[in-house]
Amino acid sequence: MTPCRPVISVSTISRWPARFGAGFAASLCLAMATATAQEAYAPRELPARSIPVPADVSPQMQKLIAVPPRTNWDSVPQTPEAWRTLANTGAATAIQALPALRERLHVKVEPLLLNGVKAYLVTPEVIPAKNRNRLLVHVHGGCYVLSPGEAGTSEAILMAGLGHFKVLSVDYRMPPEAYFPAALDDAMTAWRAALKMAKPHNMAIFGSSAGGALTLEMILRAKQEGLPLPAAIGPGTPMADVTKVGDSFQTNALLDNVLVSTDGLCDSAAKFYANGHDMKDPLLSPVYGDLSGFPPAILTTGTRDLLLSNTVRVHRKLRQAGVEADLHVYEGQSHGQYGRDDTAPETREAFGEIAAFFDRHLGR
Repeated sequence: MTPCRPVISVSTISRWPARFGAGFAASLCLAMATATAQEAYAPRELPARSIPVPADVSPQMQKLIAVPPRTNWDSVPQTPEAWRTLANTGAATAIQALPALRERLHVKVEPLLLNGVKAYLVTPEVIPAKNRNRLLVHVHGGCYVLSPGEAGTSEAILMAGLGHFKVLSVDYRMPPEAYFPAALDDAMTAWRAALKMAKPHNMAIFGSSAGGALTLEMILRAKQEGLPLPAAIGPGTPMADVTKVGDSFQTNALLDNVLVSTDGLCDSAAKFYANGHDMKDPLLSPVYGDLSGFPPAILTTGTRDLLLSNTVRVHRKLRQAGVEADLHVYEGQSHGQYGRDDTAPETREAFGEIAAFFDRHLGR
């Protein structure tokens, strides 16, 4: 119990009748403490309202913001095979858009095998001299279950094409083939391989959503294992707390048209990946880990992002640990929408900011 602190002045106590004595003061203190302990704060009740599409964003972003919430956000697969089918169906659709994206951004993608872990090397046609010895390691999003294979390379293509870096994108194992900590294990295997391809002070790790969480988890694991750390990291809108703590889980529920709700598909996917493991483990919810000694970080989110609070909390915890950390919040965007349309000015701005941050911190 929190120690009772006097809220009544000494002069007032001195005027009490002697018969009250110390016992009365102690009883009063206990009563006040009990009342405080029993106090509950009422939730804020808000009237129903319509939220217009922001007028001060690009037409491309307005189009993304205006899209209705995804139709299957609350349709959760009930069997491992159903999860696999969902992932494969989504991947087949995503892959169809990749050839045009690669062509627009002038990059090539080559499959690799890194000590048994699948990966893709994404290389821009033009690499400036300052980036020739640099390498970025990318971990894709998808709530630990979605975007298998080539479907997970779109963010790496954006970074390679817009930032002009070589990018190593990790195709980590996912359920139902492999559960926690398989994704992190594969990402670390790729990191060890990357350390033979470039110097750590010339490298950064980045990713969004589950990839943002994995970026943080990789640094926690590298610290545990005494491995070299990258010069910088870019955890975008990270799934940093899968216990669903965070104000924006409530304030942006049904406003975020990508994740939609805390009780939706992504939450179930994280539980499927965790496979009964403690969801508060820092290697699943890295906001609860020791973030001291982390490399400089740039975090990206949007005002409608269900994971806005996750991103903000990680930023504050990094700052409290003495780590240099930048936070970029984009107007009107739901979860990860800064990576949804390579023609949008906001996408080019976001990846330009990340690239510039890496440029400031990576060696040559």
